[in-house]
Amino acid sequence: MRFPPRTTRIGALVALMSALLVGGVAVAPADAAAASVGSICYGALPSQAYDTLDLIDSGGPFPYSQDGAVFQNREGVLPSQSTGYYHEYTVITPGSSTRGARRIVTGKKTLEDYYTSDHYVTFKLINFGC
Repeated sequence: MRFPPRTTRIGALVALMSALLVGGVAVAPADAAAASVGSICYGALPSQAYDTLDLIDSGGPFPYSQDGAVFQNREGVLPSQSTGYYHEYTVITPGSSTRGARRIVTGKKTLEDYYTSDHYVTFKLINFGC
């Protein structure tokens, strides 16, 4: 079994969840986009996503020059953040002659990682605890 490289992110997620609780009542997401993001267990990711996460953790080198570029969130699917908050990385698609549609998008504040298999149409927050 492969273990998540970002075990420290679990602590960040716990801190975020704690911050959302005020007097025992959960605070609603800042915008509708936060509610539209699904989740995926780390163990359910394609094997190439593990490679991408390992490269992100080690700082590269990355297979494509676009990897690490600022993700603009033009689609508005991810929670709204300032420019430069999100960065995108390619998840290699076996047999594809291009970058394909799969990406990991990272957020810097709470160290969240999102996976998309359909080129930014939908995103799933990676749950490193399952």
